[in-house]
Amino acid sequence: MIDRRKFLQGIAIGTLGGLVLKREILFGGSLSSLEAPRQKARRLYSKVTTPARVSVVKGNDRRAIVYQSLKMIEDEVLGSIGDKRILIKPNIVLADCPLGATHVDAVRAVLDFLTPHYKKQIIIGESAVHNTLDGFKNYGYFKLEQEYNVKVVDLNQESYQYRYVFGREQQPQPIRILSSFLDPSVYLISVARMKTHDCVLVTLSLKNVLLASPLNDYKRSDKGFMHGAVQAVDDPLHFNMFHIAQNVYPDLAVIDGFEGMEGNGPAQGTPFDSRVAIASRDALAADTIGTKVMGFDPKKVHYLSAMTEAGMGQGELDKISILGTPLSQCLYKFKPHTEMARVYQL
Repeated sequence: MIDRRKFLQGIAIGTLGGLVLKREILFGGSLSSLEAPRQKARRLYSKVTTPARVSVVKGNDRRAIVYQSLKMIEDEVLGSIGDKRILIKPNIVLADCPLGATHVDAVRAVLDFLTPHYKKQIIIGESAVHNTLDGFKNYGYFKLEQEYNVKVVDLNQESYQYRYVFGREQQPQPIRILSSFLDPSVYLISVARMKTHDCVLVTLSLKNVLLASPLNDYKRSDKGFMHGAVQAVDDPLHFNMFHIAQNVYPDLAVIDGFEGMEGNGPAQGTPFDSRVAIASRDALAADTIGTKVMGFDPKKVHYLSAMTEAGMGQGELDKISILGTPLSQCLYKFKPHTEMARVYQL
């Protein structure tokens, strides 16, 4: 399978939601290497035509179903790691909101799967909105250091590189992106809880890493630069995630929907017991299926549909092969955030 982060660095982008950037802002240089393909195809990108495999497992034990979802794609995952350093990225929004955080047993399941085959130390890292280490402590993550060869780290304490996003009033905004998310020698695993969101409808594996990648040095958080001023269907957050995904992209997606969050997510929603785990080497395919499981149309989630058009993964439902539990047994109706219900007319 193609190393997506290396591949995505070469992708050029069309417009999204009427937004246009100069090529210097988007790429920091010339597009000359892309001129021939563009002239031939008369577009800057192409959809992925090959099918993607996504495992879906439904059951009554979180740790077991996450583990089983990975076992179904074991050869594909283990063959893709190589000599890379593994970084597991859970989703910890706040230090005092357990329902909004990736449950530690979902990460245990990933470690149960990896450690028989991978003998180097694994990093579990997060860059939370508030104190990251408090969240790790409150949710039992430090226990993993005694159980496995892992180290729990606050990525906000690490180095960063500058990129640009669309700021408010459509101006280029410098943003500090954590180096760990940009490092091609890192095998990035997104372990996300299935949740609704107040700006882009859903939080799944892609948003888990894309919104974590900006630095929060606890004096100033750059994460807010990704957001628009007003909640809307065409919130610039969709475009900014699409743009940053050229450099920041999970190598493996794991979605824990055993107990998801509906309503006013990502931090003030209510529990939803879907009892589902999803895993795929194609994060876009995993999120497409996750969105469908939640009862939403993936094509209406603009960052997902834009990534599909740009060939960042397989986002066409009819080109995604489901392994495990039939999708028909895993379709639910999550309540959207109240603002998203309004702007999406749900």
